Amino acid sequence: MLPIRRLLVVSASVSSFVAFVGLAANFHAALAQETVRSEAGPVKVVEVARGLEIPWSLAFLPAGRMLVTERSGRMRIVSPDGKLSAPLKNVPEVQAGGQGGLLDVVLSPRFADDRTIFFSYAEPTRRAARTAVARAELDVEGLSLSAVKVIFAQNDDPSGRNHWGSRLVFDRDGLLYVTLGERFSYRDKAQDLDSHLGKIVRIRPDGSVPPDNPYVGKAGAQPEIWSYGHRNIQGAALHPETGVLWAHEHGPQGGDEVNVIKPGRNYGWPVITYGRNYGTGTKIGEGTERADIEPPVHYWIPSIAPSGMAFYTGDAFPAWKGSLFVGALRAQLLTRLELDGTRVTREERLLTELGKRIRDARQGPDGKLYLLDESDGRILRLDPG
Repeated sequence: MLPIRRLLVVSASVSSFVAFVGLAANFHAALAQETVRSEAGPVKVVEVARGLEIPWSLAFLPAGRMLVTERSGRMRIVSPDGKLSAPLKNVPEVQAGGQGGLLDVVLSPRFADDRTIFFSYAEPTRRAARTAVARAELDVEGLSLSAVKVIFAQNDDPSGRNHWGSRLVFDRDGLLYVTLGERFSYRDKAQDLDSHLGKIVRIRPDGSVPPDNPYVGKAGAQPEIWSYGHRNIQGAALHPETGVLWAHEHGPQGGDEVNVIKPGRNYGWPVITYGRNYGTGTKIGEGTERADIEPPVHYWIPSIAPSGMAFYTGDAFPAWKGSLFVGALRAQLLTRLELDGTRVTREERLLTELGKRIRDARQGPDGKLYLLDESDGRILRLDPG
């Protein structure tokens, strides 16, 4: 039998341990959920999963699971309870450095039948690297990819670590839009129709070119091109009513743009822009308007560094229906744009209390918004407060 004094010490130690465990649990709960302000009322920011390394893109799988890319080159399955799988096998080699690596991922429109996914990444070449798109069959239970095939790659592979794009969006006809950066030091190529740099391209799921693309058969032009004059597009989505592609792109020191994408149109970079040269703040190009250049429907000065884009059509937040949501890296927030047709009427800035780099924004099957918090490697969900 233990002496009474020792029993008291042990009892106190056990009590302290239990109190510590309870405190830790409460601390974790505080981390896992936070309430922030919005014009629609309180919003709960719920932590769905953590432990990711620079998460870049999110896609929703059946049975409540999610597929997530990490820029370093890993792809993982996230279970409904937030557990991360081991990295998927057979993901191609990526050039992970700077802004490059494993980027966007989307499901095939016929995923229930073909189990196919599409993803973009910085593909190493003999000379340097380029933005490429591959398709593969996903084995969710086996945590692997098979039948991996590159269906598109930029025809330029310049050196450098920045401005790869890249978002993937299927339209209602099952055609795939791919947004492509101009690789920073090669900005004049955005105006060159013989280059894929600084373009949006449209292809079939097998990589072939639709015959109604605007530059099919045009001498000196790449037939995949849908629009040109872009800088670095890291957000794109189809308008839920019109089916038209919208996209946003980074500008330098201001001039981030939201654009309605039209076939064959020039979006200006680097000839027409609201952006300014880094460091000096001097003018870029000719100015901010020109008759033959498609103007943005919205722009930001100073830059917020937009990433990810989602139109909201869910029922969880009725006041948000019809809004366009855009994540922000530099500004560390989520912005909500109210729309009247193609006109942005006002902006509300959300999650400013968190101070996190929001890399992606998606509407989930449950009608709620899901975000990728690049700062802490988390998946977040917005719930009504």
